[in-house]
Amino acid sequence: MPITDTAPTMAGAMSETLSAMVDALVGIDATISGLMAVRTELLENMRTWSELSESAALHSTPTSRDLAFRSLRAEVACALRVPERTAERLFGEGRMLMRDLPGTMSALRAGEIGYRHAQAMVDHGAGLDPEDLRTFERLALPIAATSTPSAFDRAARRLRESMDPAHLEARTAAAAERREATWMPARDGMADLVLHLPAHEVQAIFSRATEAAAGLRGPDEPRTLTQLRVDVMRDALLTGTFAALDGRRVRPDVFVTVPVLSLLGVTDAPATLDGYGPIALSTARELAGNAPSFVRILTHPETGAILSVGRERYSVPRDMRTAMRVRDGTCGFFGCSRDAAFCDIDHTVDWARDGTTSIENLAFLCRGHHTVKHQTGWRVTQGAHGVLTWISPAGRLYVNRPSGTAGAQITDARSV
Repeated sequence: MPITDTAPTMAGAMSETLSAMVDALVGIDATISGLMAVRTELLENMRTWSELSESAALHSTPTSRDLAFRSLRAEVACALRVPERTAERLFGEGRMLMRDLPGTMSALRAGEIGYRHAQAMVDHGAGLDPEDLRTFERLALPIAATSTPSAFDRAARRLRESMDPAHLEARTAAAAERREATWMPARDGMADLVLHLPAHEVQAIFSRATEAAAGLRGPDEPRTLTQLRVDVMRDALLTGTFAALDGRRVRPDVFVTVPVLSLLGVTDAPATLDGYGPIALSTARELAGNAPSFVRILTHPETGAILSVGRERYSVPRDMRTAMRVRDGTCGFFGCSRDAAFCDIDHTVDWARDGTTSIENLAFLCRGHHTVKHQTGWRVTQGAHGVLTWISPAGRLYVNRPSGTAGAQITDARSV
C-alpha cells in the first residue's frame, strides 16, 4: 500500500490515542475531586464528633469546647503534616461546604469541579445571608464547572459583589485599613515582598513600573522586561527614584468600566477595574478626578455592551486596540490570564487567508499561545463579542468568553 494512503489512517489512530489518554486524565482528576469530597465530609464529621462529645461532658463550658476543638485541630495538623492554621481553614471550609453549599459538594463528589473551585465558592459566599448564598451557588456553579480555578475566582468575586453592591463601599474602607507589607524567604538567596493595597493602586504601580521598564529597553540592555520591571520597583523603594528615559513623566493606564445608570446615580451597581473586578463607585470617581490616564468606559445597563470609550488622557491608544482591550481583558486562550496589555493582537482568520482587520476578527493572544495557534494542531474560530472557540489536537472543544465584556471569563470544555 502506498505511504500516502496510510498517512491519514495513522493520523486518525494517533488522534484517537491522544483523545483516549486525555479522557483517562480527566477521569483521574474527577476521582481526585471525589476523594477531596470524602476528606471534606470526614473533617466535618470529626468536628461534629468533637463538639458533641464535649457538649455531653458533665462540666462542659464554652472554654472546654474551644479547647477540645483546638486539640482536634492539632491532631489533624500533625497527622496531615500541615500548619494548624491550614487545618483550621480545612475545618472551616468543610463546615460551610457540608452545611451551606450542598450543590457544590455534589459537584465535587461527581468530579465536575475541583477542590480549588470549592474553596473559591466558600471564600466568596462567606457572609451572604442564606437566601443570597443559595442564589450565589446556583449562579456560580455552572461557571465553576466550565472554568479554570483562577478564572472562576475572578467570576465569583464579580458575582458576589454584584449581589451586595450596597455594602461594597464599607467593605472597601474596612479592607483598606488592613493594608500591609510583608516578606517571606525563598530559595537561592531570594525573598518575596508582598504589598497588600487597594487594587487600583497596585495596578497603577505595576503599570507605571512596566512602562518605565519598557522605556529602558534597547540593543545594549541585556535584562528582560520582567527583570527591568522589578529593578525599577527596587530602585524606587531604595533610592526614591522611578526610572524613565529622558526625564519623561510616566503615566499608568487605568481602565475603569462604569455602568451608565450608576454614573447617573440611578443604581448602585459597582464599577469594574480592568484586570481585577468590582470596585466601589467612590474609588472610580476618585480615579476619574485624579488619574491623568483614567479611561472611563460606559456600559449598557442591561446588556453590558460598551457604549463609549473615554479619551480624557494624555496618550490615547488607537480606538480599536482600546476597545479590544476593554472587551478581551486577557489572552483569549482557554484559562490564560495574561493581561491583554502585554499580549499580541492576532487575526483569528489569518490575513494571508483573506482575514479582515476588524474587531470581529481580532483577539489578544499572549506570545506563547499566539505561537501555539500558528505552529501546532490547535484551531480557533471567533464568534460574536470576541468569544473564541478552540479545538485541540485531541478533538476537544473549549469555549472562552472574554473577561472584559461580561465581567467573568466563562469557559466550556467538551468533546467534539
